[in-house]
Amino acid sequence: MIARAWHGAVLANKAAEYGRYVHETGVEDLRATEGNRGVYVLRRVENGLAHFLLISLWRSREDIRAFAGKDIKRARYYPEDEDYLLELEPYVTHYEVLVQPEPATAAR
Repeated sequence: MIARAWHGAVLANKAAEYGRYVHETGVEDLRATEGNRGVYVLRRVENGLAHFLLISLWRSREDIRAFAGKDIKRARYYPEDEDYLLELEPYVTHYEVLVQPEPATAAR
């Protein structure tokens, strides 16, 4: 499994609104792409900025291409991202997933 990590920062007063926007655009597109195995959206507010870290999990790099295009290292943005983000960071990072959460069981 491959993890794809993207970072973006917005002003803290736009954090809730941007979080909704990310869900409606990126998260929904990621989940709808064949080979996607899950999405995490993390947020940290610090010094007046809200940092978003979006981690998507993939079956293979080929599946990532279906979402990201030929150059999977390039970040994918949506039309209104420019209205929120302080910078459009050009690249994402990829990691091999070595350990993942165990399935939840009722008897823990």
